[in-house]
Amino acid sequence: MPMSEPTEPSADESPDSGTEPAANTAEGGAPFGGLLLAIGFLTRIPVGGGETAPGALARAMGMFPLVGVLVGGVGAAVYALANLALPRPAAALLALGATVLVTGALHEDGLADMADGFGGGADREAKLAIMRDARIGAYGVVALALTLGLRAVALAGLPGPLSVAGALIAVHALARAAIPVAMQALAPARADGLGAGAGRPSAMQAGIAATLAILAAALVLPVGAALAALAGAAIGTVAMVVLAQQQIGGHTGDVLGATEQLAETFALLGALAAA
Repeated sequence: MPMSEPTEPSADESPDSGTEPAANTAEGGAPFGGLLLAIGFLTRIPVGGGETAPGALARAMGMFPLVGVLVGGVGAAVYALANLALPRPAAALLALGATVLVTGALHEDGLADMADGFGGGADREAKLAIMRDARIGAYGVVALALTLGLRAVALAGLPGPLSVAGALIAVHALARAAIPVAMQALAPARADGLGAGAGRPSAMQAGIAATLAILAAALVLPVGAALAALAGAAIGTVAMVVLAQQQIGGHTGDVLGATEQLAETFALLGALAAA
C-alpha cells in the first residue's frame, strides 16, 4: 500500500463503514440488548433498537462469542448442504464464503489493513497512516490469501459435516472472545477511530466472553479438539497482542479485526490437528 494522505477509514476502523447497525441497536447493558448490539456490530444481520449509549459496545462484548456461534452455524449449514452434492474442498470454500458474507468481511478488512500498515510503514505514525488508507496493498493480499487458504484447507481436511459444524461454531466463538481479551491487554494506539471509540471492556466482560467461548467449544467438540482449538486461539491472540504492542504500542480497529482472524485460523488448525 503506497504512502499517501489517509482516505476513508476501513470497515474495522470507522463506525461509518461496515458497522452501521451498531449505531441503531439497543443499550448494551442488559444481556438481550447487549446481544442485539453485538449482532448488529459484528454482522450484516439487521437488528432494531434505540440509540447506542456511550460505552454500550464495550459492555456488550461479553456477548461476542454468541455472535460467533451464530456465524459459525451459518457456515456449518452451508457446508452441510453443499457437501451433499460437492467435494469437500468446494463445500469448505462455500462455507467460508458464507461466514465472510454474513460478517461483511469486517475482520478480513482489518487483517488486510493491519498487514499493509505493519509491513509497509517505516515508523509508528507511518503504520497508522497506512492503516487508515482504504486501499489494499501486497502485504494485505498475502495475509488474506494465507489465512483464507489455511481455513479452507483445514475445513476440507475435517472428517465430515458434524466435525466441520463443531469446528466452525467453536472457532468463531473463540475468535470473537479474543477481541475483548486483546482490548484488555492493549491500550488504544490512537485517540480516535473505532478501536478507541468502542470503549474498553471491563475485565468482567472479557471474562464472560472467554467463559462463553470455552463452553461453546466444549459443547460442540470432543475434549481433545476443544482444547486444541482453545490453544490455537490463545496462540493467535497472544501473537497479535505482542506484535501490535511492538509495532504501534496498542490496538486499533484493524488490529482487533486481525486478532479475530489469527485466533480463528489457529483455532481451526488446532481442531484439524486433533481430529
